[in-house]
Parts: sequence; C-alpha cells; structure tokens
Amino acid sequence: MKKKMLSLVLVAAMAMSVLVGCGGGTKETTADTKAETTVETTAETTAEAEVLPGGGSNIIYIITPSHSNPFFKTEADTASAKAKELGYEVVVASHDDDATKQSELFDAAIADKAAAIICDNAGADATVEAVQRAREAGIPTFLIDREINADGVAISQIVANNYQGAKAIAEAWVEAMGEEGKYAELLGKESDTNAGVRSSAFHEVIDQYDTFEMVAQQTANWDQTEGYEKTEAILQSNPEITGIICGNDTMACGAVEACKAAGRTDIKIIGVDGSDEAAAYIAAGEMTGTALQQCALIAEMAVEQADAYLKNGTTGLAEKQLVDCLAITADNVANLKTFVYTEQ
Repeated sequence: MKKKMLSLVLVAAMAMSVLVGCGGGTKETTADTKAETTVETTAETTAEAEVLPGGGSNIIYIITPSHSNPFFKTEADTASAKAKELGYEVVVASHDDDATKQSELFDAAIADKAAAIICDNAGADATVEAVQRAREAGIPTFLIDREINADGVAISQIVANNYQGAKAIAEAWVEAMGEEGKYAELLGKESDTNAGVRSSAFHEVIDQYDTFEMVAQQTANWDQTEGYEKTEAILQSNPEITGIICGNDTMACGAVEACKAAGRTDIKIIGVDGSDEAAAYIAAGEMTGTALQQCALIAEMAVEQADAYLKNGTTGLAEKQLVDCLAITADNVANLKTFVYTEQ
C-alpha cells in the first residue's frame, strides 16, 4: 500500500538552529540573490579554545577537487574573488580527489606561511592528518562541502544539508514517477560521506512505497562518463525502468545523455548539485530535477569566517554548519544560474 509522503523536514539532530548571514547577520544572501538561507549549527556557538594566528603571510590557499567539474570551479572562483575583495593574496589549487596530492598542497601552504586554508577535501579520513599539520603550524583550516571524520581540528566545516536536499528532490521525483515504477540508482564515491548521506535520504522517501522497485544500483564515482556508461549498461539489462536517481548532477547528466541515445526520454532522472548543465536539461524537460547545493554561498561564507577568525580570534559560530539545499524543478529552474538561486 502506498504511504503518505513525508513532508520536507530537517532531520539532522542539532543542539540548536540559528540564522546567520555571511557577515554575521540574521539572514543569508549573496550579492546575486535575495533568497533567505537557513544555516543549522551542530553545537552552541563558542569561541575556539586555542586561537591560531595564521602562518604569518597574507595568503589564503583555496584547495578543491578538479575544476573540470563546474561545482568545484564555482567554489574556487567564488572563494578567490571574496578573498581578494577582503585584501588577501590567493593561491588556488586542485587535489583531484587524490589524498596524497592534497597532503602535498597542505605542506605547500605551510611552507608559504599561509594565513588560512579553504578546502573541499579529498577524503573524510585521509584529510584529518593534513588539517592537523596545518593547525600545528598555526594555520586555521575552513572546510567546505565535505566534512572530515574529526571535530576540533578545522575551525569551520560548512556543508550543504545533503540529507534535507536529497529528501526534497526525491519527493519531487516520487510525484513525477506517479508513485510507482522500477528504477536504478547511481552512487558517488564511496570515500565521500556525501554519497552515503544522499543515498540514505533518497531511500527514506522512496522506500515508503511498496510500489517502487530498485532493479540496479551501481557507483559511477561522481563522473559523467561513468554515469553514461553505467546507465547504458543498466538500460540494456533493465529496459523496463522508468526512473534513475543519481547522487550528483554530473552522473545525472551522463544518465540523461545515455537515455537520449537509447530513445528513452521518458525516464525520470534526478541529481544533486544545481549545475547549469542540469538546469538546462530540466528546462528542456529531459531531467526531473536537482537539489541545489549553494556552493557559491558556502565558499563565500568560509572566506568571510576565515577573515573574521584571523582578525578576532573567533568566527562567532559553531564548527559544523549546515546550509539548506533548494529543490529545483521545471517550476523554478529559471531562477537558477551558476549555483546561485535568485527569486524573481
């Protein structure tokens, strides 16, 4: 029997919720958007016990995965622009999801006596040691997009509320599917905690219905080419599917292209990120929707918090912060551009 769909709620256990702005106000906006953003923190706001002075230079290192992915390029570009606006020199680098390369980049930041490091990390476990080394050198790290499996090492961990966002877009997908059908799932990298969080959130919504059946589940490692190839193989083995849920937009866009090549434009596909490419597919009716992670906003917040910390010895906020995602469908996709949502 079909069960009633869950309403959109924030399910992460929080000690408190606060509304914060990039500059410490009560409502979050970027220069490009009027949309309010709820930011949840996981603990009461307290000053950090040990104040890290920075390495002595005026350089902020910005380290992200490959800029070939527009999501990470947006992070890097936004963080770089904000840091320069605030008067810092900037070094922008990519670790390409290679923990060893990331470790080398942290060593370079330490050698350059960086004031601070902004990082979208290369592994929840593998990153801890590098952040700790920076801390021991007096350099504060501000993590964006992906958390690490340690508290009290980084100054801030600012991430999208992946669970809330994935649930929101899963609800839109369930409706588009008519609350029934066979489907497949493309998973992200196993080393990335976001992959598991998003999948769990998808299934919390979908598994309420005994009218859905998942016939295939494969990892495509956040990659568009793998997304295409895995979808192509799944369609050959399971031509009866009518839906595909994807852990990010890059894989979803590969799935869209594979479905188009197979003449299966009827398949309902969702992703997570809010990329321009996904937005174009949504506007064309070739993709059902995506959950916008406000990565430009998050990157800007990280730099502003780094600046506040270096000047005042505290961000005034808890270490872990969640920024809500927005469900993007054909109804509101016109408001989305370059990971920024603007109310019309």
